[in-house]
Amino acid sequence: MALRQQHVSTHATEAERRDVDSESAPPVSAAAFRQAMSRLPTAVNLVTTDGPGGRAGFTASAVCSVTDDPPTLLVCINRRASAYAVFADNALLCVNVLGAEHEAVSSAFGGKTPMAERFARAEWTTRATGAPVLVDALAHFECRISQRVAVGTHEVLFCEIEAMASCADRECLLYFDRQYHRLPTR
Repeated sequence: MALRQQHVSTHATEAERRDVDSESAPPVSAAAFRQAMSRLPTAVNLVTTDGPGGRAGFTASAVCSVTDDPPTLLVCINRRASAYAVFADNALLCVNVLGAEHEAVSSAFGGKTPMAERFARAEWTTRATGAPVLVDALAHFECRISQRVAVGTHEVLFCEIEAMASCADRECLLYFDRQYHRLPTR
């Protein structure tokens, strides 16, 4: 979805607005930011990879569409995450969109569970890119990482989609207010 910027004229000059903003706005703490972001419902995804760096995966809510030409997603990964070194060495990944029945698998991939045990909790296959594809995912996007950008504690991966598939008529798994929720089909 494209957002349009709209210029709104006000009586204050740009310099006056900057001065007011910098003096009155308290700094945003990491804890306050995390609390506010917990109020943003997100889809739950397993991001997986396999390649020269090894096989790994993690649970991610920080996944979104960038453009449809070429079809590209972005995925954010914490550089302190146990899976990071593997993703840093591999050029391919798969974003697996989880259904409501995948809550336990999501929890395993989001915690300290050893990598082999994470993958043992679900059925996997490989397709076009060789990255692990969750057999019963609501959708999967097999991607080649085209760009990496370091931002704070995370790395933003821009991922061009090479293959994908989706299914219909199953509940989606959402994360909101630090809890899993189910989004029923219509």
